[in-house]
Amino acid sequence: MTETVVSSASKEVRIGFDRPFVIIGERINPTGRKILAEEMKNGDYSRVESDAIAQVEAGAHMLDVNAGIPLADEPAILARAIELVQSVTDVPISIDSSIVAALESGLAVYQGKALVNSVTGEEERLESVLPLVKKHGAAVVAISNDETGISENPDVRFEVAKKIVERAADHGIPREDVVVDPLVMPIGAINAAGKQVMHIVRRLRDELQVNTTCGASNVSFGLPNRNGINAAFLTMAISSGLTSAITSPLHAETMQAVLGADVMMGHDPDCRHWIAKYREPSADREPRGRRRRRRRGSNGR
Repeated sequence: MTETVVSSASKEVRIGFDRPFVIIGERINPTGRKILAEEMKNGDYSRVESDAIAQVEAGAHMLDVNAGIPLADEPAILARAIELVQSVTDVPISIDSSIVAALESGLAVYQGKALVNSVTGEEERLESVLPLVKKHGAAVVAISNDETGISENPDVRFEVAKKIVERAADHGIPREDVVVDPLVMPIGAINAAGKQVMHIVRRLRDELQVNTTCGASNVSFGLPNRNGINAAFLTMAISSGLTSAITSPLHAETMQAVLGADVMMGHDPDCRHWIAKYREPSADREPRGRRRRRRRGSNGR
């Protein structure tokens, strides 16, 4: 089955149908975060570093890094953010920008095989991003919209995705290096949005045999208890074939849903990851340091 391999300088991540679900941390994105945007614009990357570390500690397998700040030097800021994130974590990065020059500057400093986020089905975008992806030996996120916008018909979105996969092949980029984003719409506004995504994800898995990702939190936009909706969505999407998502690992509901889905899909052999995460320590299995201190105390030392 198709496997998408991305890497940092020291760690490799494999996205695949028979592998555990891959969480791509979404927090390093100034969109909607005014304080972070102002800090990055002024050259203060302390929050970028702390967000990177926190997300990896919470279970993120990769990190999405975005520097989309109005009236700022996005290519320079994105490159600096990538360098700093790679200096404090060892996970692969999704280089996220709508500006080709920013993608190029990020790829120029990146150590490893990056995931480029993203290319759409628009002709201009295809011909500017795909050669860059090929040049740097990266993988790419294919967003299933084109000049006509985002169709509410999932079969139309599938055809756009198919077009991008075929055009990537024309540029020498294999299908395993194309990760399709089927585009998750807010279910509060479009009641069929969940069913649409499940439909297209199944087709992408069965017919195109490509890996998939999405901005998972889009589904709950405008609703109360968003984390509950996100968790339900991810569980169902994973069962339909979704293999990764850009989301926050800092929410317990999200991580529990993903780990539980991995167990149910047979992607967590012997439930090892689930047990390691949730098993409560027993009284007779104290940490070694505590046992040593007790023994020293009993001897009067």
